[in-house]
Amino acid sequence: MSDNDVSMRRVLAIVTNYGVEQDELLVPLEHLRGWGADVDVAAVSADDIQTLVGDRAPGKTIRPELTLSDVDPADYDLLLVPGGTLNADTLRRQESATGIVRSFTSSGRPVAAICHGPWTLVEAGVIEGKRLTSYRSLRTDIANAGGEWDDEPVIKDDSHGWTLITSRNPDDLEPFLREIDAALAVDTH
Repeated sequence: MSDNDVSMRRVLAIVTNYGVEQDELLVPLEHLRGWGADVDVAAVSADDIQTLVGDRAPGKTIRPELTLSDVDPADYDLLLVPGGTLNADTLRRQESATGIVRSFTSSGRPVAAICHGPWTLVEAGVIEGKRLTSYRSLRTDIANAGGEWDDEPVIKDDSHGWTLITSRNPDDLEPFLREIDAALAVDTH
C-alpha cells in the first residue's frame, strides 16, 4: 500500500438527515472514494440528507446508503463523524450512533471527527484521557467529559488503544484528510 492508498478499506460516515456541514461530509467522501475506498453514509432514516453550508444555507442533497440502525460496525475500518451544529446535536442523541462509536473505539479502529462531530464521542463516553480539537464551542463539553482540548488544525491521539483524529472546521480539511489517509494505510486487521 502506498502512502495514499486506501483502496480495499471501508469507511462509514454517520449523520442525520438534516444539517450536516456540506464540506465536512462531501469533501472526505469524494477524497476517499477517489483513492478507491468503499465509503457508506448512514443516516437516521433512508430519506435524503440535506446538507447545509455554514449551518444556514441549503447545500447539496445526497441519499444515504443505509440507516444507522442497519449498520454493522464490524464491516468498516474507520468511522467518520462530520459536524454541522444541527447534525451533531441531533446525532449525539441517537443511541444507534453512540453505539457505533463505542463499537469502533472498543475494537481499536480509528474514528475521525470534525467541527461539532466530537459531540457524539462525548455522548458515547469515549474521550476520557484523549487529546482532541473541535469547534471552539465544544471545549467545555470535552473538558467535562475528561478530554484535553487544544486549538490546532488537526490532532491525532493514539492513546487508550484506538486512534482519534479531530479537526476544528472545514478550513482544516486538508490536514484532517491527510491523517485519515495515514490511519487507513495502517493495516488494522
